[in-house]
Amino acid sequence: MKHDEAKNFHKGKKKTGFYDASIEEAQKNKKADAKLQEVVKGKDMAWEDSRHGRLKHIVNEKTKARVKTVDMYIQEIPPGGCSGKHRHMAEEFLFVLEGRGYELHWDVNARIGEKYTWEVEKEPKRYEWEAGDVIFVPVNTVHQHFNSDPEKPARLLSGTNRIYKDMGFHDLE
Repeated sequence: MKHDEAKNFHKGKKKTGFYDASIEEAQKNKKADAKLQEVVKGKDMAWEDSRHGRLKHIVNEKTKARVKTVDMYIQEIPPGGCSGKHRHMAEEFLFVLEGRGYELHWDVNARIGEKYTWEVEKEPKRYEWEAGDVIFVPVNTVHQHFNSDPEKPARLLSGTNRIYKDMGFHDLE
C-alpha cells in the first residue's frame, strides 16, 4: 500500500498556530505553577461534612498546591458508622490512620452492546482492616467503608489519581 503523504503535505486551507500556542501556554502554566504552594499547612486544609463522613481535603484541583494528578483527603467515619456506598473510575488506596472496620466491595463488570453498561455483582466481598493497614479499591469497584468500633471514630487517608477526572471519565456514583 502506497501513501502519497509527501504530495499532500502542504495541502489544506487553514493555517494555524497550535504548536506555538501550546508552547506559550506551557510557559504561562509554568509561571502560574511557581505561585502554587509546595507545602500546604494543616490549618489551610478545608473540612467537609459529607455523606461519606467528615473529610479533610489535603489536595485536589481546588487547593492552591502544585499537585496536578492526585486527590487526597482524610476521611473520618463516626463510631459504628459507615461511608456512603459509591463507585468511581479511579483506583483508590486508603491508609488506616486510626480505628478498625471493614470494607464491602462489589465487583463491576462492563457489558458492551448497543450501549456501554455496568453490571454490579449482587454479593460483595468483605475485607477487615485496622490501624496501619492499606486498603486497595480497584478501578470501578462499588465500595463502602464501615467503622466497627462503637466508641471511637475511624480515620482513613484516601488517595486517587485525578487523571480520570481531567479526561472526563470521573464517573462518580
